[in-house]
Amino acid sequence: MEQRLTIEPVTRIEGHAKISLLLGPTGRVDEAHFQVTQIRGFEKFVEGRPFFEMPSLTARTCGICPVSHELASSKACDQLLAVTIPPTAKNLRRILNLGQLIQSHALSFFYLSAPDLLLGMDHPPETRNFFGIAASDPQFARDGIRLRQFGQQVIERLAGRRIHPAWVVPGGVNTPLAETARAAILDEIAEIKALACNHLERFKQTLAQHEEHIRVFARFPSLFLGLAGQDGKLEYYDGLVKIIDSAGVTIADHLDPSDYQTFIGEAIEPWTYLKFPYYKPQGYPGGMYRVGPLARLNIATHCGTDLADRELQHFRALEQGPVSSSFHYHYARLIEVLHAVEMIENLLADPKILDRNVRAVAGVNCLEGIGMTEAPRGTLIHHYKVNGDGLIEWANLIIATGHNNLAMNQGILQAAQHYINDGAIQEGVLNRIEAVIRAFDPCLACSTHAVGTMPLMVELLGPGGILVDRVWR
Repeated sequence: MEQRLTIEPVTRIEGHAKISLLLGPTGRVDEAHFQVTQIRGFEKFVEGRPFFEMPSLTARTCGICPVSHELASSKACDQLLAVTIPPTAKNLRRILNLGQLIQSHALSFFYLSAPDLLLGMDHPPETRNFFGIAASDPQFARDGIRLRQFGQQVIERLAGRRIHPAWVVPGGVNTPLAETARAAILDEIAEIKALACNHLERFKQTLAQHEEHIRVFARFPSLFLGLAGQDGKLEYYDGLVKIIDSAGVTIADHLDPSDYQTFIGEAIEPWTYLKFPYYKPQGYPGGMYRVGPLARLNIATHCGTDLADRELQHFRALEQGPVSSSFHYHYARLIEVLHAVEMIENLLADPKILDRNVRAVAGVNCLEGIGMTEAPRGTLIHHYKVNGDGLIEWANLIIATGHNNLAMNQGILQAAQHYINDGAIQEGVLNRIEAVIRAFDPCLACSTHAVGTMPLMVELLGPGGILVDRVWR
């Protein structure tokens, strides 16, 4: 008497995936699987390549956040060289990372999630898109474009181009920052800071409209994992690993990223190519944790900048203890955008940012290197082993989307059980289940999808595999 609902493909993610929902005899959803049906293969085809190619090569893992992969890769390669990169190079890498975070968060919030949040989950899909937003609220759309443009221009002004720059290299960066580039970024800070503040305030005023979504969009107890500064400050580029539980109790702190294999395990399932990282001391699947903006704000003691610290206090007033609803990833992204703008301003204000010593040069001095950073979507790990000639013999990549895999699966189960009770299929229900995945913002390839359409087919099968109903979108 079991029935299966299949949502295929799930769009607005990097690659191909589907959602399978197993319905029991009463029409209640008993199981939910977020199935990634494409294998990327980067960990295998980089074998045999020179290590110094890895930052640019692994950047091709993602067209949305290539900078994140370049930075994690370069940090792993720094360990292979056994060098401490110049302080100015580290700060330039930080600025590049912050620019990446701003453009990626703006894309996620304004382009991909805002159509649901502003127009409504049940809005006709033909105009439930960014062009629908532009028609309904042109200024909102312009602001989203401007924020993303600023992040991309930060990357371009530092690294020469916006996508797949080759500026970050083992040992530091290729060239120092030009005074003209520094001045151009600083000239725009006030405008961008005002936009970030305005949209944070606007979003907070809409939260009452989303009480149901807040309640059922992957809201459950879990661990939260991410990097934090030595003093607990919000950190994206460097720092040590911190893990808290659902009550806010720190269960691990000051963990060395190079020891990640002692506390992070990776499980696999036969129905997906996406790995399932978990916290080893609590086993699989009990060691489920979340990463990314929500986790970072739950973990951090403070942001370290005035405006973001003020907003963090409002954020923490949402719940007693850590904020548990994954709907609030949207809220956390907006706070991080504001924090990133403030941090860029602070880093550029230091005259030493123009120092011309930006690269340490060496050969292979270690045969193993591990780099960990905070990508927009969460903790990113690159782990390489090389031979004496510097050729990659083994590589392991743990992507932020993978860290969230257990939580995404539980999240769609929670939402599906709330919205599907009798097997009935409604377009708005399908959109809400997809919106749970969008809240996590898994790696995207949004430019490959047609505007105004999301190719989607759901089939309801009865006993013996008999087709009961089919809905196309």
